[in-house]
Amino acid sequence: MAVANLSLNHQVLCFRASYSRTEPWLSSAGATLFKLPKNARFSSAVTCSSSTSQPQEANTQTAESCVNTGLQLFSKGRVKEALNQFETALTLNPNSVEAQAALYNKACCHAYRGEGKKAADCLRLALREYNLKFGTILNDPDLASFRALPEFKELQEEARLGGEDIGYSFRRDLKLISEVQAPFRGVRRFFSVALSAAAGISLFFTVPRLIRAIQGGEGAPDLIETAQNVAINIGGIIVLVAIFLWDNKKEEEQLAQISRDETLSRLPLRLSTNRVVELVQLRDTVRPVILAGKKETIALAIQKAEKFRTELVRRGVLLIPVIWGEGREPQVEKKGFGASPKAATALPSIGEDFEKRAQSITAKSRLKAEVRLKAEVVSPAEWERWIRDQQKSEGVTPGEDVYIILRLDGRVRRSGKGMPDWQQIVKELPLMEALLSKLER
Repeated sequence: MAVANLSLNHQVLCFRASYSRTEPWLSSAGATLFKLPKNARFSSAVTCSSSTSQPQEANTQTAESCVNTGLQLFSKGRVKEALNQFETALTLNPNSVEAQAALYNKACCHAYRGEGKKAADCLRLALREYNLKFGTILNDPDLASFRALPEFKELQEEARLGGEDIGYSFRRDLKLISEVQAPFRGVRRFFSVALSAAAGISLFFTVPRLIRAIQGGEGAPDLIETAQNVAINIGGIIVLVAIFLWDNKKEEEQLAQISRDETLSRLPLRLSTNRVVELVQLRDTVRPVILAGKKETIALAIQKAEKFRTELVRRGVLLIPVIWGEGREPQVEKKGFGASPKAATALPSIGEDFEKRAQSITAKSRLKAEVRLKAEVVSPAEWERWIRDQQKSEGVTPGEDVYIILRLDGRVRRSGKGMPDWQQIVKELPLMEALLSKLER
Protein backbone atom coordinates (compact mmCIF):
# COMPACT_ATOMS: atom_id res chain seq x y z
CA MET A 1 0.00 0.00 0.00
CA ALA A 2 1.51 3.28 -1.01
CA VAL A 3 0.65 6.97 -1.30
CA ALA A 4 1.56 10.02 -3.46
CA ASN A 5 2.35 13.79 -3.04
CA LEU A 6 0.31 16.58 -4.63
CA SER A 7 -1.13 20.00 -3.59
CA LEU A 8 -4.66 20.84 -4.60
CA ASN A 9 -6.63 23.89 -3.35
CA HIS A 10 -4.89 23.96 0.07
CA GLN A 11 -5.68 20.27 0.59
CA VAL A 12 -2.55 18.21 1.01
CA LEU A 13 -2.17 15.01 -0.98
CA CYS A 14 0.96 13.03 -0.23
CA PHE A 15 3.01 10.02 -1.21
CA ARG A 16 3.57 7.38 1.42
CA ALA A 17 6.16 4.74 0.74
CA SER A 18 5.11 1.51 2.39
CA TYR A 19 8.47 0.98 4.00
CA SER A 20 9.25 4.32 5.68
CA ARG A 21 7.95 7.76 6.53
CA THR A 22 9.80 10.72 7.98
CA GLU A 23 8.73 13.04 10.76
CA PRO A 24 6.06 15.63 9.86
CA TRP A 25 6.83 19.29 9.38
CA LEU A 26 4.63 22.36 8.99
CA SER A 27 4.14 24.29 5.77
CA SER A 28 3.52 28.02 5.63
CA ALA A 29 -0.19 27.30 5.37
CA GLY A 30 -0.08 25.33 8.61
CA ALA A 31 -0.88 21.95 7.02
CA THR A 32 0.90 18.84 8.21
CA LEU A 33 2.99 17.29 5.43
CA PHE A 34 4.88 14.03 5.27
CA LYS A 35 8.16 14.23 3.38
CA LEU A 36 9.13 11.28 1.17
CA PRO A 37 12.72 10.05 1.42
CA LYS A 38 14.73 11.15 -1.62
CA ASN A 39 15.62 7.59 -2.59
CA ALA A 40 12.02 6.40 -2.43
CA ARG A 41 10.38 6.00 -5.81
CA PHE A 42 7.90 3.23 -5.18
CA SER A 43 4.47 4.83 -4.82
CA SER A 44 0.93 5.12 -6.07
CA ALA A 45 -1.52 7.99 -5.94
CA VAL A 46 -3.51 8.18 -2.75
CA THR A 47 -4.33 10.97 -0.35
CA CYS A 48 -3.15 11.97 3.09
CA SER A 49 -5.06 14.13 5.51
CA SER A 50 -4.16 17.69 6.38
CA SER A 51 -4.54 18.89 9.94
CA THR A 52 -6.18 22.18 10.86
CA SER A 53 -6.72 24.08 14.05
CA GLN A 54 -10.46 24.42 13.48
CA PRO A 55 -12.51 21.67 15.20
CA GLN A 56 -15.48 22.06 12.87
CA GLU A 57 -13.28 21.26 9.86
CA ALA A 58 -11.70 18.29 11.64
CA ASN A 59 -15.14 16.79 12.17
CA THR A 60 -16.06 17.13 8.50
CA GLN A 61 -15.76 13.77 6.78
CA THR A 62 -14.35 13.94 3.25
CA ALA A 63 -13.02 11.38 0.78
CA GLU A 64 -9.52 12.60 1.57
CA SER A 65 -9.88 12.22 5.34
CA CYS A 66 -11.44 8.76 4.95
CA VAL A 67 -8.57 7.54 2.80
CA ASN A 68 -6.06 8.93 5.27
CA THR A 69 -7.85 7.30 8.21
CA GLY A 70 -8.00 4.04 6.31
CA LEU A 71 -4.23 4.13 5.72
CA GLN A 72 -3.58 4.64 9.40
CA LEU A 73 -5.87 1.77 10.33
CA PHE A 74 -4.28 -0.54 7.76
CA SER A 75 -0.79 0.23 9.07
CA LYS A 76 -2.00 -0.90 12.51
CA GLY A 77 -3.40 -4.16 11.13
CA ARG A 78 -7.05 -3.11 11.50
CA VAL A 79 -7.86 -4.17 7.96
CA LYS A 80 -11.65 -4.49 8.25
CA GLU A 81 -12.00 -0.96 9.65
CA ALA A 82 -9.63 0.38 6.98
CA LEU A 83 -11.73 -1.28 4.30
CA ASN A 84 -14.83 0.46 5.61
CA GLN A 85 -13.06 3.82 5.42
CA PHE A 86 -12.03 3.30 1.78
CA GLU A 87 -15.57 2.24 0.87
CA THR A 88 -16.93 5.35 2.59
CA ALA A 89 -14.49 7.54 0.65
CA LEU A 90 -15.93 6.26 -2.63
CA THR A 91 -19.41 7.47 -1.58
CA LEU A 92 -18.28 11.04 -0.80
CA ASN A 93 -17.95 12.35 -4.36
CA PRO A 94 -14.17 11.85 -4.62
CA ASN A 95 -12.11 13.48 -7.35
CA SER A 96 -9.98 11.36 -9.71
CA VAL A 97 -6.97 11.16 -7.40
CA GLU A 98 -9.07 10.36 -4.32
CA ALA A 99 -11.04 7.70 -6.19
CA GLN A 100 -7.84 6.08 -7.43
CA ALA A 101 -6.50 6.17 -3.86
CA ALA A 102 -9.61 4.61 -2.34
CA LEU A 103 -9.88 1.87 -4.96
CA TYR A 104 -6.21 0.96 -4.84
CA ASN A 105 -6.02 0.76 -1.06
CA LYS A 106 -9.33 -1.05 -0.92
CA ALA A 107 -7.75 -3.65 -3.21
CA CYS A 108 -4.83 -3.96 -0.77
CA CYS A 109 -7.30 -4.72 2.02
CA HIS A 110 -9.06 -7.37 -0.05
CA ALA A 111 -5.70 -8.91 -0.95
CA TYR A 112 -4.77 -9.05 2.73
CA ARG A 113 -8.04 -10.87 3.44
CA GLY A 114 -7.46 -13.31 0.55
CA GLU A 115 -10.35 -11.92 -1.51
CA GLY A 116 -8.73 -12.07 -4.93
CA LYS A 117 -11.80 -11.36 -7.05
CA LYS A 118 -12.76 -8.26 -5.07
CA ALA A 119 -9.18 -6.98 -5.19
CA ALA A 120 -9.07 -7.53 -8.95
CA ASP A 121 -12.36 -5.67 -9.44
CA CYS A 122 -11.04 -2.64 -7.53
CA LEU A 123 -7.76 -2.58 -9.42
CA ARG A 124 -9.49 -3.09 -12.76
CA LEU A 125 -11.70 -0.06 -12.13
CA ALA A 126 -8.72 2.04 -11.03
CA LEU A 127 -6.80 1.01 -14.15
CA ARG A 128 -9.69 1.68 -16.49
CA GLU A 129 -11.15 4.83 -15.06
CA TYR A 130 -8.51 6.55 -12.94
CA ASN A 131 -5.18 5.99 -14.70
CA LEU A 132 -3.57 3.70 -12.14
CA LYS A 133 -0.22 2.47 -13.46
CA PHE A 134 0.19 -1.29 -13.64
CA GLY A 135 3.77 -1.01 -12.38
CA THR A 136 2.40 -0.10 -8.95
CA ILE A 137 0.54 -3.41 -8.73
CA LEU A 138 3.72 -5.25 -9.72
CA ASN A 139 5.84 -3.73 -6.95
CA ASP A 140 3.68 -3.20 -3.86
CA PRO A 141 4.57 -5.75 -1.13
CA ASP A 142 1.01 -5.47 0.20
CA LEU A 143 -0.21 -7.04 -3.05
CA ALA A 144 2.23 -9.97 -2.96
CA SER A 145 -0.53 -12.41 -2.05
CA PHE A 146 -2.74 -11.07 -4.86
CA ARG A 147 0.04 -11.52 -7.44
CA ALA A 148 0.05 -15.22 -6.56
CA LEU A 149 -3.63 -15.64 -7.52
CA PRO A 150 -5.16 -16.48 -10.92
CA GLU A 151 -7.09 -13.19 -10.74
CA PHE A 152 -3.79 -11.32 -11.07
CA LYS A 153 -2.90 -13.27 -14.21
CA GLU A 154 -6.27 -12.36 -15.70
CA LEU A 155 -5.81 -8.69 -14.83
CA GLN A 156 -2.28 -8.70 -16.23
CA GLU A 157 -3.46 -10.22 -19.51
CA GLU A 158 -6.29 -7.70 -19.78
CA ALA A 159 -3.83 -4.85 -19.22
CA ARG A 160 -1.44 -6.25 -21.81
CA LEU A 161 -4.17 -6.57 -24.44
CA GLY A 162 -5.23 -3.02 -23.64
CA GLY A 163 -1.75 -1.66 -24.35
CA GLU A 164 -0.62 -1.24 -20.73
CA ASP A 165 3.06 -1.66 -19.89
CA ILE A 166 3.07 -4.77 -17.69
CA GLY A 167 6.83 -5.32 -17.75
CA TYR A 168 9.16 -4.80 -14.80
CA SER A 169 11.64 -1.94 -14.90
CA PHE A 170 14.24 -4.46 -13.82
CA ARG A 171 13.71 -6.34 -17.05
CA ARG A 172 13.65 -3.17 -19.10
CA ASP A 173 17.02 -2.26 -17.60
CA LEU A 174 18.69 -5.63 -18.16
CA LYS A 175 21.17 -4.17 -20.61
CA LEU A 176 22.17 -1.42 -18.21
CA ILE A 177 22.62 -3.87 -15.33
CA SER A 178 24.67 -6.14 -17.57
CA GLU A 179 26.95 -3.25 -18.51
CA VAL A 180 27.46 -2.36 -14.85
CA GLN A 181 28.44 -5.94 -14.04
CA ALA A 182 30.79 -6.17 -17.06
CA PRO A 183 32.04 -2.59 -17.60
CA PHE A 184 34.80 -3.48 -20.11
CA ARG A 185 32.61 -5.49 -22.47
CA GLY A 186 31.71 -2.41 -24.50
CA VAL A 187 35.39 -1.39 -24.77
CA ARG A 188 36.35 -4.87 -25.97
CA ARG A 189 33.59 -4.81 -28.55
CA PHE A 190 34.67 -1.41 -29.83
CA PHE A 191 38.28 -2.47 -30.30
CA SER A 192 37.22 -5.81 -31.78
CA VAL A 193 35.15 -4.07 -34.45
CA ALA A 194 37.75 -1.33 -35.09
CA LEU A 195 40.71 -3.70 -35.37
CA SER A 196 38.73 -6.16 -37.47
CA ALA A 197 37.88 -3.35 -39.88
CA ALA A 198 41.55 -2.29 -40.02
CA ALA A 199 42.66 -5.87 -40.67
CA GLY A 200 40.01 -6.22 -43.36
CA ILE A 201 41.17 -3.07 -45.13
CA SER A 202 44.78 -4.24 -44.94
CA LEU A 203 43.76 -7.64 -46.29
CA PHE A 204 41.92 -5.95 -49.16
CA PHE A 205 45.17 -4.36 -50.35
CA THR A 206 47.43 -7.31 -49.47
CA VAL A 207 45.59 -10.01 -51.43
CA PRO A 208 46.37 -8.42 -54.87
CA ARG A 209 50.03 -8.20 -53.82
CA LEU A 210 49.95 -11.88 -52.92
CA ILE A 211 48.54 -12.73 -56.36
CA ARG A 212 51.30 -10.73 -58.05
CA ALA A 213 53.91 -12.42 -55.84
CA ILE A 214 52.60 -15.86 -56.83
CA GLN A 215 52.65 -14.92 -60.53
CA GLY A 216 56.27 -13.75 -60.19
CA GLY A 217 58.09 -11.67 -62.68
CA GLU A 218 60.09 -8.46 -62.52
CA GLY A 219 59.06 -6.14 -59.68
CA ALA A 220 56.85 -8.79 -57.98
CA PRO A 221 56.59 -8.53 -54.16
CA ASP A 222 58.37 -11.05 -51.97
CA LEU A 223 56.13 -14.11 -51.77
CA ILE A 224 57.00 -15.20 -48.22
CA GLU A 225 56.67 -11.71 -46.72
CA THR A 226 53.37 -11.04 -48.51
CA ALA A 227 51.98 -14.44 -47.48
CA GLN A 228 52.91 -13.70 -43.88
CA ASN A 229 51.07 -10.37 -44.00
CA VAL A 230 47.96 -12.06 -45.41
CA ALA A 231 48.12 -14.77 -42.74
CA ILE A 232 48.48 -12.17 -39.97
CA ASN A 233 45.48 -10.20 -41.24
CA ILE A 234 43.30 -13.31 -41.59
CA GLY A 235 44.37 -14.62 -38.18
CA GLY A 236 43.69 -11.24 -36.59
CA ILE A 237 40.20 -11.08 -38.09
CA ILE A 238 39.42 -14.61 -36.89
CA VAL A 239 40.61 -13.87 -33.35
CA LEU A 240 38.80 -10.53 -33.12
CA VAL A 241 35.54 -11.96 -34.49
CA ALA A 242 35.83 -14.85 -32.01
CA ILE A 243 36.25 -12.36 -29.13
CA PHE A 244 33.22 -10.40 -30.34
CA LEU A 245 31.05 -13.54 -30.56
CA TRP A 246 32.31 -14.73 -27.16
CA ASP A 247 31.32 -11.39 -25.62
CA ASN A 248 27.86 -11.68 -27.19
CA LYS A 249 27.41 -15.19 -25.80
CA LYS A 250 28.53 -14.11 -22.33
CA GLU A 251 26.16 -11.17 -22.42
CA GLU A 252 23.23 -13.44 -23.34
CA GLU A 253 24.11 -15.79 -20.47
CA GLN A 254 24.42 -12.86 -18.08
CA LEU A 255 21.08 -11.36 -19.16
CA ALA A 256 19.44 -14.76 -18.71
CA GLN A 257 20.94 -15.07 -15.20
CA ILE A 258 19.81 -11.56 -14.22
CA SER A 259 16.33 -12.36 -15.51
CA ARG A 260 16.27 -15.61 -13.51
CA ASP A 261 17.38 -13.75 -10.37
CA GLU A 262 14.59 -11.21 -10.85
CA THR A 263 12.04 -13.97 -11.44
CA LEU A 264 13.22 -15.80 -8.32
CA SER A 265 12.83 -12.66 -6.22
CA ARG A 266 9.17 -12.42 -7.32
CA LEU A 267 8.17 -15.98 -6.44
CA PRO A 268 5.58 -16.09 -3.61
CA LEU A 269 5.69 -18.10 -0.38
CA ARG A 270 3.21 -18.79 2.40
CA LEU A 271 4.79 -18.55 5.84
CA SER A 272 3.81 -20.54 8.90
CA THR A 273 1.41 -17.72 9.90
CA ASN A 274 -0.38 -18.15 6.55
CA ARG A 275 0.90 -14.79 5.31
CA VAL A 276 2.00 -14.65 1.66
CA VAL A 277 5.24 -12.82 0.86
CA GLU A 278 7.60 -12.68 -2.09
CA LEU A 279 11.04 -14.19 -1.70
CA VAL A 280 12.71 -10.77 -1.95
CA GLN A 281 10.94 -9.70 1.25
CA LEU A 282 12.89 -12.37 3.14
CA ARG A 283 16.24 -11.05 1.93
CA ASP A 284 18.81 -10.66 4.74
CA THR A 285 16.46 -12.66 6.98
CA VAL A 286 16.75 -16.30 5.86
CA ARG A 287 18.84 -18.64 3.72
CA PRO A 288 16.28 -20.41 1.55
CA VAL A 289 16.98 -24.03 0.60
CA ILE A 290 14.81 -25.06 -2.36
CA LEU A 291 14.04 -28.79 -2.55
CA ALA A 292 12.63 -29.92 -5.89
CA GLY A 293 11.67 -33.50 -6.65
CA LYS A 294 9.13 -36.23 -6.15
CA LYS A 295 6.78 -36.05 -3.18
CA GLU A 296 8.32 -39.07 -1.44
CA THR A 297 11.88 -37.79 -1.91
CA ILE A 298 11.09 -34.36 -0.47
CA ALA A 299 9.13 -35.82 2.46
CA LEU A 300 12.15 -37.96 3.37
CA ALA A 301 14.52 -34.98 3.08
CA ILE A 302 12.34 -32.84 5.36
CA GLN A 303 12.10 -35.69 7.85
CA LYS A 304 15.90 -35.89 7.98
CA ALA A 305 16.14 -32.11 8.34
CA GLU A 306 13.98 -32.23 11.47
CA LYS A 307 16.86 -33.99 13.26
CA PHE A 308 18.95 -30.83 12.74
CA ARG A 309 16.08 -28.40 13.22
CA THR A 310 17.64 -26.26 15.96
CA GLU A 311 20.96 -25.85 14.17
CA LEU A 312 19.33 -25.12 10.83
CA VAL A 313 17.06 -22.45 12.35
CA ARG A 314 20.07 -20.83 14.04
CA ARG A 315 21.62 -20.56 10.58
CA GLY A 316 18.49 -19.03 9.07
CA VAL A 317 17.65 -22.02 6.87
CA LEU A 318 14.15 -21.96 5.38
CA LEU A 319 13.08 -25.10 3.52
CA ILE A 320 11.04 -24.51 0.36
CA PRO A 321 9.69 -27.80 -1.03
CA VAL A 322 8.63 -27.87 -4.69
CA ILE A 323 6.98 -31.11 -5.80
CA TRP A 324 7.18 -31.85 -9.53
CA GLY A 325 3.84 -31.72 -11.28
CA GLU A 326 1.86 -29.89 -8.59
CA GLY A 327 1.59 -26.64 -10.56
CA ARG A 328 -1.46 -25.89 -12.68
CA GLU A 329 -1.50 -22.92 -15.02
CA PRO A 330 -4.55 -20.65 -14.51
CA GLN A 331 -6.85 -20.03 -17.47
CA VAL A 332 -6.72 -16.40 -18.56
CA GLU A 333 -9.72 -14.77 -20.16
CA LYS A 334 -8.74 -12.95 -23.36
CA LYS A 335 -10.08 -9.45 -23.01
CA GLY A 336 -8.46 -6.06 -22.75
CA PHE A 337 -9.10 -2.51 -21.76
CA GLY A 338 -7.63 0.91 -22.45
CA ALA A 339 -7.51 4.24 -20.69
CA SER A 340 -10.78 6.02 -20.07
CA PRO A 341 -11.30 9.70 -20.87
CA LYS A 342 -12.43 10.05 -17.25
CA ALA A 343 -8.85 9.44 -16.08
CA ALA A 344 -7.05 12.35 -14.47
CA THR A 345 -4.69 14.13 -16.88
CA ALA A 346 -1.90 14.92 -14.41
CA LEU A 347 -1.60 12.26 -11.74
CA PRO A 348 1.75 11.72 -10.03
CA SER A 349 4.13 9.42 -11.86
CA ILE A 350 4.67 5.93 -10.55
CA GLY A 351 8.24 4.73 -10.16
CA GLU A 352 9.64 1.25 -9.70
CA ASP A 353 12.61 0.30 -7.54
CA PHE A 354 13.84 -3.26 -7.22
CA GLU A 355 15.56 -2.86 -3.87
CA LYS A 356 12.60 -1.17 -2.16
CA ARG A 357 10.37 -4.17 -2.82
CA ALA A 358 12.22 -5.91 -0.02
CA GLN A 359 10.48 -3.60 2.46
CA SER A 360 6.89 -3.76 3.73
CA ILE A 361 4.69 -1.93 6.19
CA THR A 362 5.31 -4.87 8.50
CA ALA A 363 8.51 -4.48 10.49
CA LYS A 364 11.41 -6.82 9.74
CA SER A 365 11.39 -8.04 13.33
CA ARG A 366 7.80 -9.22 12.96
CA LEU A 367 8.67 -10.94 9.69
CA LYS A 368 11.50 -12.82 11.37
CA ALA A 369 9.07 -14.03 14.02
CA GLU A 370 6.84 -15.52 11.32
CA VAL A 371 9.62 -17.52 9.67
CA ARG A 372 9.92 -21.15 10.73
CA LEU A 373 11.92 -24.04 9.29
CA LYS A 374 9.59 -24.62 6.35
CA ALA A 375 7.45 -22.49 4.04
CA GLU A 376 4.85 -23.45 1.45
CA VAL A 377 5.17 -22.38 -2.18
CA VAL A 378 2.39 -20.40 -3.80
CA SER A 379 1.96 -20.70 -7.59
CA PRO A 380 3.89 -24.01 -7.84
CA ALA A 381 3.93 -23.79 -11.66
CA GLU A 382 6.03 -20.61 -11.52
CA TRP A 383 8.44 -22.16 -9.02
CA GLU A 384 8.77 -25.28 -11.14
CA ARG A 385 9.39 -23.21 -14.28
CA TRP A 386 12.16 -21.26 -12.58
CA ILE A 387 13.83 -24.42 -11.26
CA ARG A 388 13.76 -26.06 -14.70
CA ASP A 389 15.33 -22.95 -16.24
CA GLN A 390 18.01 -23.01 -13.57
CA GLN A 391 18.65 -26.70 -14.25
CA LYS A 392 19.11 -26.02 -17.98
CA SER A 393 21.57 -23.21 -17.25
CA GLU A 394 23.65 -25.56 -15.09
CA GLY A 395 23.54 -28.47 -17.53
CA VAL A 396 21.22 -30.60 -15.38
CA THR A 397 18.43 -32.60 -16.99
CA PRO A 398 15.16 -30.75 -16.19
CA GLY A 399 12.97 -32.76 -13.86
CA GLU A 400 15.73 -34.37 -11.81
CA ASP A 401 15.64 -34.16 -8.01
CA VAL A 402 17.77 -31.16 -7.00
CA TYR A 403 18.39 -28.76 -4.16
CA ILE A 404 19.38 -25.09 -4.43
CA ILE A 405 20.84 -23.16 -1.49
CA LEU A 406 20.51 -19.37 -1.58
CA ARG A 407 22.57 -16.78 0.23
CA LEU A 408 21.15 -14.16 2.59
CA ASP A 409 21.36 -11.60 -0.23
CA GLY A 410 19.18 -13.80 -2.46
CA ARG A 411 21.86 -15.13 -4.82
CA VAL A 412 22.44 -18.82 -5.44
CA ARG A 413 25.15 -20.18 -3.13
CA ARG A 414 25.32 -23.66 -4.64
CA SER A 415 23.15 -26.49 -5.91
CA GLY A 416 23.34 -30.23 -6.41
CA LYS A 417 21.51 -33.32 -7.57
CA GLY A 418 19.40 -35.28 -5.12
CA MET A 419 18.70 -34.03 -1.61
CA PRO A 420 21.20 -32.18 0.61
CA ASP A 421 23.34 -33.58 3.40
CA TRP A 422 21.99 -31.61 6.36
CA GLN A 423 24.96 -32.35 8.57
CA GLN A 424 27.27 -30.91 5.92
CA ILE A 425 25.05 -27.84 5.54
CA VAL A 426 25.20 -27.21 9.29
CA LYS A 427 29.00 -27.27 9.06
CA GLU A 428 29.05 -25.10 5.95
CA LEU A 429 26.69 -22.28 6.98
CA PRO A 430 27.68 -19.77 9.68
CA LEU A 431 25.30 -18.75 12.44
CA MET A 432 23.08 -15.76 11.71
CA GLU A 433 24.89 -13.67 14.33
CA ALA A 434 28.35 -14.54 12.97
CA LEU A 435 30.53 -12.03 11.11
CA LEU A 436 30.38 -14.08 7.90
CA SER A 437 26.60 -13.85 7.91
CA LYS A 438 26.77 -10.08 8.32
CA LEU A 439 29.15 -9.86 5.36
CA GLU A 440 26.83 -12.08 3.32
CA ARG A 441 24.07 -9.51 3.69
